[in-house]
Amino acid sequence: MDFIEPVLYIGISQSFFAGLLIATRKPFTRADRIITAWVFLFCIEMIFALVNRTVLDMYSFPFIAFTYGPLLYLYVRHMIRPSLSFSPWNALHFIPFLVFFAVSVVFREEPIFDDLSGFFVRDRFIPLRIVYGICFFLSVTVYSAFSFFEIRRHQKRLRDLISYTSAKLTLNWLKILSITFYSGYVIVFILGGIKIFSGLLPFDPYVLIFFFIAFFSFVYSFYAIRQPEMLDYPSATPEENGNVPANGAGRYARSGLREDQAEEYLTRLLTFMDEEKPYLNGDLSIADLSRRTGIPKHYITEVLNEKYGRNFFSFINEYRVREVISRINDPKYQHYTILAIAFDAGFNSKSTFNSFFKAYTGKTPSVYREVVSKTG
Repeated sequence: MDFIEPVLYIGISQSFFAGLLIATRKPFTRADRIITAWVFLFCIEMIFALVNRTVLDMYSFPFIAFTYGPLLYLYVRHMIRPSLSFSPWNALHFIPFLVFFAVSVVFREEPIFDDLSGFFVRDRFIPLRIVYGICFFLSVTVYSAFSFFEIRRHQKRLRDLISYTSAKLTLNWLKILSITFYSGYVIVFILGGIKIFSGLLPFDPYVLIFFFIAFFSFVYSFYAIRQPEMLDYPSATPEENGNVPANGAGRYARSGLREDQAEEYLTRLLTFMDEEKPYLNGDLSIADLSRRTGIPKHYITEVLNEKYGRNFFSFINEYRVREVISRINDPKYQHYTILAIAFDAGFNSKSTFNSFFKAYTGKTPSVYREVVSKTG
């Protein structure tokens, strides 16, 4: 397919310059190093593919893609935990890449993987092709799943630490791209299966990979350049902090918090919220609340979860909803827009405000205000 060559040229150019842009960022974090290596590998794979198609056979089947899953997973981990150091054990993730690289180079002159239509041809390389296909699918699937659940766990953890939403903190863009990345490869696998078993497709689905690579080299680098360095948020739980005393009883034994202490902390917390209204600060975090109340962060989390049935995010935003309701019912705020009231009450996201407001009142903000104006 001749049209693939322009795609390769475009992909090589944009991935190379994107890699240079990320590599020159300040500060150049560990996560930046990983995404830079990934983008340059995109570039290298497309260069190899171009040479393989136009000049000489460099390998018998593609192998660089075995680095994509591990690099995605490591990028997610180091983005979420900036203080995490590189470990020699990380090299184990790249064993499949090294194995298939060696096999591909050793048998580069053999017709192992010329076309998917010959995938099940009965020759001495059929076991290798089957193992290659299974390993490739497992690599993409397993590492995409690991990355997805790492981001989900990070987002859940943030709900015990901060009271606001931010795409740059939640890494929602990375979760969406990870799902898209996996979905792209699944499409290639499905089309490859159709090609192998029926031969109905008029083209080799493998060439679609280069479209995906060119696309993702641009998108990942675009967001990576815009993504600021993440703060390494300390855990709000004593277990993750390695701070679990041996004493304690009842449901709070895991942290040493006594039942009477939990009640006292909850009372102190609720009184402080009512009197000081810290939730009006749109950037309120559990560290801020801990500093101002004198209650350790992990105890705030535990008390809210066990005694109040809320995480920190829900706890603070429910107070903000009550503040909005109070102001909607106050005649002096009748000339304010609902969104202005919401932002002044501490919300920083329209979608978060709308979802919390409707969950709390059963009505949308506009409907609620309309009802209030009629009954008033």
